[in-house]
Amino acid sequence: MSIVNKGFIGKGGADSKRLPPGQSQVTSWPVLTYGPTPHVDTKTWTLTIDGAVNTPITLSWDEFNELAMTRLTTDIHCVTRWSRFGMPWDGVSLDDLIGLAGGLTPDAKFLTASTVEGYTTNIPVRDVVNNQAMVATHADDQPLTPEHGGPARLFVPHLYFWKSAKWIQRLTFTPTDHPGFWEVNGYHNYGDPWKEERYSDDAGW
Repeated sequence: MSIVNKGFIGKGGADSKRLPPGQSQVTSWPVLTYGPTPHVDTKTWTLTIDGAVNTPITLSWDEFNELAMTRLTTDIHCVTRWSRFGMPWDGVSLDDLIGLAGGLTPDAKFLTASTVEGYTTNIPVRDVVNNQAMVATHADDQPLTPEHGGPARLFVPHLYFWKSAKWIQRLTFTPTDHPGFWEVNGYHNYGDPWKEERYSDDAGW
């Protein structure tokens, strides 16, 4: 894993109450990468919503971009202890994507997010509905670069940022929890920044 353009400004000042425990504010956007960065061609990119939905669907890039976009301006928090305040993000709400798939069935309790390179992460359904999450294509009013998960990534800002899986390709709703790549390799299963749920031996897991 590598980190570039750190831009740390520390923990003090009027914004300190916005920092979860153990975090430091940054003004730039650090790049963290595990393995090579994929460069995804939007001509072949698709997004599938399946599992415990009433009508599984697969969208092309053009079909996805015909959907209504929404904006979230919010703070983000990385498990590697940096936070950035007030970032604008644009994309399609998971509520809207679920609606396109005919809604969730009663069995839908968890989401498994899968990426183009085979990475997965797991999130309870309660954390991705009610305008809490999107599939994002833009941040800071710019298209997402490959290094930041472009052309599209999951965005769940109230959890540590590894849950906002880059290079998203599939959203599968399931009745049971399926821990993803980092979760089976020592990271916390949930990842609440305010409870410092960083690793599997932290409280609450």
